Amino acid sequence: MMTCPDMQQIYAANDATWPAARSLMVGPWAVREGLGGGKRVGSASTDNVPSADDILQMEAAHADLGQPPLVMIKAGQAELDQILADRGYGIVDPVNIYAIPVAALADQKPPRVSMFTVWEPLQIQLDIWTAQGIGPARQAVMQRAICPKTSILARWNDSPAGTGYVGLYEGIAMIHAIEILRDQQRQGVGTWMMRAASRWAQAQGAQHLALICRQSNVAANALYVRLGMQLCGQYHYRQKET
Repeated sequence: MMTCPDMQQIYAANDATWPAARSLMVGPWAVREGLGGGKRVGSASTDNVPSADDILQMEAAHADLGQPPLVMIKAGQAELDQILADRGYGIVDPVNIYAIPVAALADQKPPRVSMFTVWEPLQIQLDIWTAQGIGPARQAVMQRAICPKTSILARWNDSPAGTGYVGLYEGIAMIHAIEILRDQQRQGVGTWMMRAASRWAQAQGAQHLALICRQSNVAANALYVRLGMQLCGQYHYRQKET
């Protein structure tokens, strides 16, 4: 039976490969400045149970950064989850965390001239991301990551088909921002992109490939399960409702 990496290692790999612009320590909180790069880089987190004053400090720090109060709730943080629920914070974007040993997906080579690992990303990749809602602010997250990294350009039917980004941290390759053009879906492109990412990661010395996927993305979750990826954990956010 395949085992997942330690969850703290996965969280550390996520922070390193998809980094906030900066992280501020405010009482027991790590408050991330996202600069519009999405919830993962614009949320606060803590390993402690905060007091009412701690929560007010966190909210003030978010306000100073021009961000709504947003907290990541990890597995085992039921007390924090309830405290924030009682203060009017609603659940946002529950996600699944998957991982798999790279060797399990790197055993098959993608078809010739179908998958390319390149850094910097090409303009067509930036255009695909932008069209799918991953605009300049999220593309900036990839640029500021200080780690071994690459992008994946998929070509299918002699045309650009999709793109993704992979970063490596302490043996874990995290794949982010996977987007496949609508007219190229359901043809195996996603599977070959995952295999291409695993082959790149294996060449870099990684042991695992991991990713984070919204639970609402039924098709993507089904793909990762079908590929044999293991569900390692889950988390969600609490955002203050106005």
